[in-house]
Amino acid sequence: MNSLISEFLNHLRHELRYSPRTVDAYEVHLSQWLDFRSVGEGLSVEDVLADDFSEVSVHDLRRWVLALGRRNLKPASIRLKVQSLRAFFGYLVDKHGRKSNPAAELILPKQSKRLPVHIRESEMKHVLDDEVDADDFIAVRDHLILLMLYTTGMRCSELISLEDGYVDTVRGELKVHGKRDKDRIIPFGAELAEAIDRYRQLRSETVGVSTTDTLFVRPDGRPLYRQLVWAVVNRSLDGRVHAARLSPHVVRHSCATDLLNHGADLTAVRQLLGHESLATTQIYTHLSHRDLQNIYQQAHPRAFNQKGE
Repeated sequence: MNSLISEFLNHLRHELRYSPRTVDAYEVHLSQWLDFRSVGEGLSVEDVLADDFSEVSVHDLRRWVLALGRRNLKPASIRLKVQSLRAFFGYLVDKHGRKSNPAAELILPKQSKRLPVHIRESEMKHVLDDEVDADDFIAVRDHLILLMLYTTGMRCSELISLEDGYVDTVRGELKVHGKRDKDRIIPFGAELAEAIDRYRQLRSETVGVSTTDTLFVRPDGRPLYRQLVWAVVNRSLDGRVHAARLSPHVVRHSCATDLLNHGADLTAVRQLLGHESLATTQIYTHLSHRDLQNIYQQAHPRAFNQKGE
Protein backbone atom coordinates (compact mmCIF):
# COMPACT_ATOMS: atom_id res chain seq x y z
CA MET A 1 0.00 0.00 0.00
CA ASN A 2 1.22 3.47 -0.86
CA SER A 3 2.45 5.31 2.26
CA LEU A 4 0.28 8.39 1.68
CA ILE A 5 -2.83 6.27 1.30
CA SER A 6 -1.94 4.33 4.46
CA GLU A 7 -1.52 7.64 6.27
CA PHE A 8 -4.89 8.84 4.98
CA LEU A 9 -6.62 5.64 6.11
CA ASN A 10 -5.11 6.00 9.58
CA HIS A 11 -6.41 9.57 9.64
CA LEU A 12 -9.92 8.29 8.94
CA ARG A 13 -9.56 5.51 11.47
CA HIS A 14 -7.98 7.30 14.42
CA GLU A 15 -8.70 11.01 14.00
CA LEU A 16 -12.10 11.09 12.31
CA ARG A 17 -13.21 7.86 14.04
CA TYR A 18 -14.76 6.37 10.92
CA SER A 19 -16.16 2.86 11.31
CA PRO A 20 -13.98 -0.09 10.21
CA ARG A 21 -16.40 -0.86 7.37
CA THR A 22 -16.17 2.70 6.05
CA VAL A 23 -12.37 2.70 6.20
CA ASP A 24 -12.30 -0.66 4.43
CA ALA A 25 -14.45 0.79 1.64
CA TYR A 26 -12.06 3.73 1.19
CA GLU A 27 -9.13 1.32 1.05
CA VAL A 28 -10.82 -0.84 -1.60
CA HIS A 29 -11.70 2.16 -3.78
CA LEU A 30 -8.22 3.69 -3.60
CA SER A 31 -6.56 0.32 -4.24
CA GLN A 32 -8.72 -0.14 -7.34
CA TRP A 33 -7.68 3.29 -8.58
CA LEU A 34 -4.01 2.47 -7.93
CA ASP A 35 -4.35 -0.74 -9.92
CA PHE A 36 -5.89 1.16 -12.83
CA ARG A 37 -3.18 3.83 -12.62
CA SER A 38 -0.46 1.21 -12.57
CA VAL A 39 -1.80 -0.67 -15.62
CA GLY A 40 -2.79 2.43 -17.60
CA GLU A 41 0.49 4.26 -17.12
CA GLY A 42 2.76 1.24 -17.01
CA LEU A 43 4.00 2.03 -13.50
CA SER A 44 5.97 -0.53 -11.57
CA VAL A 45 5.01 -1.63 -8.08
CA GLU A 46 7.88 0.45 -6.74
CA ASP A 47 6.65 3.52 -8.61
CA VAL A 48 3.14 3.13 -7.20
CA LEU A 49 4.39 2.69 -3.64
CA ALA A 50 6.61 5.78 -3.88
CA ASP A 51 4.15 8.00 -5.79
CA ASP A 52 3.29 11.32 -4.11
CA PHE A 53 0.47 11.91 -6.65
CA SER A 54 1.69 15.45 -7.35
CA GLU A 55 1.34 14.89 -11.11
CA VAL A 56 -2.18 13.46 -11.02
CA SER A 57 -4.65 15.65 -12.93
CA VAL A 58 -8.42 15.70 -13.30
CA HIS A 59 -7.94 14.18 -16.78
CA ASP A 60 -6.15 11.18 -15.24
CA LEU A 61 -8.99 10.64 -12.78
CA ARG A 62 -11.63 11.12 -15.46
CA ARG A 63 -10.15 8.24 -17.47
CA TRP A 64 -10.76 5.95 -14.51
CA VAL A 65 -14.35 7.16 -14.11
CA LEU A 66 -14.99 6.52 -17.81
CA ALA A 67 -13.50 3.04 -17.46
CA LEU A 68 -15.83 2.35 -14.53
CA GLY A 69 -18.77 3.46 -16.66
CA ARG A 70 -17.78 1.07 -19.44
CA ARG A 71 -17.92 -1.75 -16.90
CA ASN A 72 -21.61 -0.87 -16.36
CA LEU A 73 -21.15 -0.07 -12.70
CA LYS A 74 -24.16 1.52 -11.06
CA PRO A 75 -24.02 5.31 -10.67
CA ALA A 76 -24.16 4.91 -6.88
CA SER A 77 -21.03 2.71 -6.92
CA ILE A 78 -19.13 5.16 -9.13
CA ARG A 79 -20.14 8.06 -6.88
CA LEU A 80 -18.72 6.29 -3.83
CA LYS A 81 -15.40 5.69 -5.58
CA VAL A 82 -15.20 9.32 -6.74
CA GLN A 83 -16.01 10.51 -3.22
CA SER A 84 -13.13 8.40 -1.91
CA LEU A 85 -10.81 10.13 -4.37
CA ARG A 86 -12.13 13.53 -3.34
CA ALA A 87 -11.53 12.79 0.32
CA PHE A 88 -8.01 11.49 -0.33
CA PHE A 89 -6.89 14.43 -2.47
CA GLY A 90 -8.57 16.81 -0.06
CA TYR A 91 -6.40 15.29 2.64
CA LEU A 92 -3.31 15.87 0.51
CA VAL A 93 -4.32 19.52 0.11
CA ASP A 94 -4.83 19.96 3.86
CA LYS A 95 -1.87 17.96 5.15
CA HIS A 96 0.73 17.85 2.37
CA GLY A 97 0.46 21.23 0.66
CA ARG A 98 -1.03 20.10 -2.61
CA LYS A 99 -2.39 23.18 -4.40
CA SER A 100 -5.72 21.80 -5.60
CA ASN A 101 -7.99 18.78 -5.45
CA PRO A 102 -8.33 17.30 -8.97
CA ALA A 103 -11.12 14.96 -7.89
CA ALA A 104 -13.26 17.96 -6.91
CA GLU A 105 -13.63 18.75 -10.61
CA LEU A 106 -15.06 15.35 -11.47
CA ILE A 107 -18.77 15.33 -12.32
CA LEU A 108 -20.60 12.75 -10.27
CA PRO A 109 -22.97 10.52 -12.25
CA LYS A 110 -26.62 11.16 -11.52
CA GLN A 111 -28.56 8.58 -9.61
CA SER A 112 -32.24 8.23 -9.01
CA LYS A 113 -33.43 9.20 -5.56
CA ARG A 114 -34.71 6.20 -3.66
CA LEU A 115 -36.96 6.67 -0.68
CA PRO A 116 -36.15 4.61 2.41
CA VAL A 117 -38.12 1.39 2.70
CA HIS A 118 -40.41 1.32 5.71
CA ILE A 119 -42.96 -1.06 7.19
CA ARG A 120 -46.59 -0.10 7.58
CA GLU A 121 -47.47 0.92 11.11
CA SER A 122 -50.39 -1.52 11.28
CA GLU A 123 -48.19 -4.42 10.18
CA MET A 124 -45.51 -3.62 12.73
CA LYS A 125 -48.14 -3.40 15.45
CA HIS A 126 -49.50 -6.80 14.47
CA VAL A 127 -46.04 -8.39 14.71
CA LEU A 128 -45.13 -6.74 18.02
CA ASP A 129 -48.48 -7.67 19.59
CA ASP A 130 -47.70 -11.38 19.20
CA GLU A 131 -47.77 -13.52 22.32
CA VAL A 132 -44.27 -14.65 23.35
CA ASP A 133 -43.40 -17.72 25.44
CA ALA A 134 -42.30 -16.09 28.69
CA ASP A 135 -40.00 -19.03 29.50
CA ASP A 136 -38.19 -19.12 26.14
CA PHE A 137 -35.06 -16.96 26.48
CA ILE A 138 -34.38 -16.66 22.75
CA ALA A 139 -38.01 -15.84 21.94
CA VAL A 140 -38.14 -13.15 24.64
CA ARG A 141 -34.80 -11.71 23.56
CA ASP A 142 -35.66 -11.65 19.86
CA HIS A 143 -39.00 -9.97 20.51
CA LEU A 144 -37.22 -7.34 22.61
CA ILE A 145 -34.65 -6.76 19.84
CA LEU A 146 -37.39 -5.96 17.33
CA LEU A 147 -39.33 -3.84 19.85
CA MET A 148 -36.23 -1.85 20.80
CA LEU A 149 -35.19 -1.22 17.20
CA TYR A 150 -38.66 0.07 16.36
CA THR A 151 -39.21 2.00 19.61
CA THR A 152 -35.85 3.78 19.75
CA GLY A 153 -34.80 3.92 16.07
CA MET A 154 -31.27 2.88 17.00
CA ARG A 155 -28.83 1.38 14.54
CA CYS A 156 -27.95 -2.33 14.51
CA SER A 157 -24.41 -1.57 15.69
CA GLU A 158 -25.76 0.57 18.53
CA LEU A 159 -28.06 -2.21 19.69
CA ILE A 160 -25.26 -4.77 19.67
CA SER A 161 -22.95 -2.55 21.73
CA LEU A 162 -25.68 -1.23 24.08
CA GLU A 163 -24.36 -1.63 27.64
CA ASP A 164 -26.66 -3.06 30.27
CA GLY A 165 -25.69 -0.38 32.78
CA TYR A 166 -26.76 2.37 30.40
CA VAL A 167 -30.38 1.18 30.21
CA ASP A 168 -32.53 2.67 32.98
CA THR A 169 -36.09 1.31 33.01
CA VAL A 170 -37.07 3.48 36.00
CA ARG A 171 -36.20 6.75 34.27
CA GLY A 172 -37.19 5.34 30.89
CA GLU A 173 -34.00 6.25 29.06
CA LEU A 174 -30.89 4.65 27.63
CA LYS A 175 -27.54 5.84 26.29
CA VAL A 176 -26.19 4.58 23.00
CA HIS A 177 -22.69 4.91 21.59
CA GLY A 178 -23.23 6.10 18.03
CA LYS A 179 -21.18 6.96 14.98
CA ARG A 180 -17.88 8.78 15.41
CA ASP A 181 -17.83 8.07 19.16
CA LYS A 182 -20.86 10.27 19.83
CA ASP A 183 -23.20 9.30 22.65
CA ARG A 184 -26.86 10.24 22.85
CA ILE A 185 -29.74 9.68 25.26
CA ILE A 186 -32.91 8.03 23.95
CA PRO A 187 -36.14 8.07 25.97
CA PHE A 188 -38.59 5.16 25.90
CA GLY A 189 -41.98 4.25 27.30
CA ALA A 190 -43.54 1.77 29.69
CA GLU A 191 -43.99 -1.04 27.15
CA LEU A 192 -40.29 -1.24 26.37
CA ALA A 193 -39.35 -0.82 30.05
CA GLU A 194 -41.52 -3.80 31.04
CA ALA A 195 -40.11 -5.91 28.20
CA ILE A 196 -36.53 -5.10 29.27
CA ASP A 197 -37.26 -6.02 32.89
CA ARG A 198 -38.78 -9.36 31.83
CA TYR A 199 -35.80 -10.09 29.60
CA ARG A 200 -33.29 -9.24 32.34
CA GLN A 201 -35.04 -11.55 34.79
CA LEU A 202 -35.07 -14.44 32.29
CA ARG A 203 -31.46 -13.72 31.32
CA SER A 204 -30.41 -13.99 34.95
CA GLU A 205 -32.23 -17.32 35.31
CA THR A 206 -31.10 -18.77 31.98
CA VAL A 207 -27.65 -17.35 31.24
CA GLY A 208 -26.42 -16.40 34.68
CA VAL A 209 -23.24 -14.34 34.56
CA SER A 210 -22.49 -13.22 31.00
CA THR A 211 -19.07 -12.65 29.50
CA THR A 212 -19.97 -9.13 28.35
CA ASP A 213 -21.42 -5.87 29.69
CA THR A 214 -23.90 -5.63 26.83
CA LEU A 215 -27.64 -5.84 27.40
CA PHE A 216 -28.24 -8.42 24.70
CA VAL A 217 -26.43 -11.75 24.86
CA ARG A 218 -26.57 -15.23 23.44
CA PRO A 219 -27.56 -18.20 25.63
CA ASP A 220 -23.87 -18.84 26.37
CA GLY A 221 -23.44 -15.29 27.65
CA ARG A 222 -21.51 -13.94 24.68
CA PRO A 223 -22.56 -10.73 22.89
CA LEU A 224 -24.60 -10.58 19.69
CA TYR A 225 -23.15 -9.98 16.23
CA ARG A 226 -24.50 -8.21 13.18
CA GLN A 227 -25.59 -11.25 11.17
CA LEU A 228 -27.53 -12.62 14.14
CA VAL A 229 -29.53 -9.40 14.57
CA TRP A 230 -30.29 -9.34 10.82
CA ALA A 231 -31.48 -12.95 11.06
CA VAL A 232 -33.73 -12.08 14.01
CA VAL A 233 -35.35 -9.22 12.10
CA ASN A 234 -35.84 -11.28 8.95
CA ARG A 235 -37.27 -14.23 10.86
CA SER A 236 -39.68 -11.96 12.76
CA LEU A 237 -40.97 -10.05 9.72
CA ASP A 238 -40.63 -12.36 6.72
CA GLY A 239 -44.03 -13.15 5.21
CA ARG A 240 -45.83 -10.86 7.63
CA VAL A 241 -45.14 -7.38 6.26
CA HIS A 242 -45.16 -5.79 2.83
CA ALA A 243 -41.72 -4.25 2.44
CA ALA A 244 -39.20 -4.49 -0.41
CA ARG A 245 -36.39 -5.22 2.05
CA LEU A 246 -36.17 -6.48 5.60
CA SER A 247 -33.33 -5.35 7.85
CA PRO A 248 -32.66 -3.55 11.15
CA HIS A 249 -32.23 -0.33 9.16
CA VAL A 250 -35.69 -0.71 7.61
CA VAL A 251 -37.10 -0.94 11.15
CA ARG A 252 -35.16 2.25 11.98
CA HIS A 253 -36.71 3.94 8.94
CA SER A 254 -40.13 2.78 10.11
CA CYS A 255 -39.60 4.32 13.53
CA ALA A 256 -38.69 7.69 12.02
CA THR A 257 -41.54 7.64 9.52
CA ASP A 258 -44.18 6.81 12.13
CA LEU A 259 -42.88 9.50 14.49
CA LEU A 260 -43.22 12.13 11.78
CA ASN A 261 -46.61 10.83 10.71
CA HIS A 262 -47.80 11.32 14.27
CA GLY A 263 -46.58 14.89 14.44
CA ALA A 264 -43.06 14.63 15.88
CA ASP A 265 -40.80 17.62 15.29
CA LEU A 266 -38.16 17.04 12.60
CA THR A 267 -35.34 18.34 14.81
CA ALA A 268 -36.40 16.02 17.63
CA VAL A 269 -36.39 13.03 15.28
CA ARG A 270 -32.92 14.04 14.10
CA GLN A 271 -31.65 14.04 17.70
CA LEU A 272 -33.34 10.72 18.43
CA LEU A 273 -31.77 9.01 15.42
CA GLY A 274 -28.37 10.65 15.87
CA HIS A 275 -28.16 12.18 12.38
CA GLU A 276 -25.30 14.57 11.70
CA SER A 277 -27.40 16.72 9.37
CA LEU A 278 -31.05 17.66 9.33
CA ALA A 279 -31.00 16.96 5.60
CA THR A 280 -30.53 13.27 6.38
CA THR A 281 -33.68 13.27 8.50
CA GLN A 282 -35.70 15.22 5.93
CA ILE A 283 -35.81 12.23 3.60
CA TYR A 284 -38.50 10.82 5.90
CA THR A 285 -40.72 13.82 5.30
CA HIS A 286 -41.10 12.60 1.70
CA LEU A 287 -42.50 9.35 3.05
CA SER A 288 -44.86 11.23 5.36
CA HIS A 289 -45.97 13.48 2.51
CA ARG A 290 -46.69 10.44 0.36
CA ASP A 291 -48.81 8.92 3.15
CA LEU A 292 -50.63 12.23 3.54
CA GLN A 293 -51.41 12.29 -0.18
CA ASN A 294 -52.86 8.78 0.02
CA ILE A 295 -55.01 9.70 2.99
CA TYR A 296 -56.23 12.83 1.22
CA GLN A 297 -57.13 10.96 -1.95
CA GLN A 298 -59.10 8.40 0.05
CA ALA A 299 -60.83 10.75 2.48
CA HIS A 300 -61.48 14.19 1.00
CA PRO A 301 -64.78 14.56 -0.91
CA ARG A 302 -63.18 16.95 -3.41
CA ALA A 303 -60.07 14.88 -4.08
CA PHE A 304 -61.56 13.79 -7.41
CA ASN A 305 -63.28 15.85 -10.06
CA GLN A 306 -67.02 15.90 -10.20
CA LYS A 307 -67.08 13.18 -12.87
CA GLY A 308 -65.51 10.80 -10.39
CA GLU A 309 -62.18 10.72 -12.21
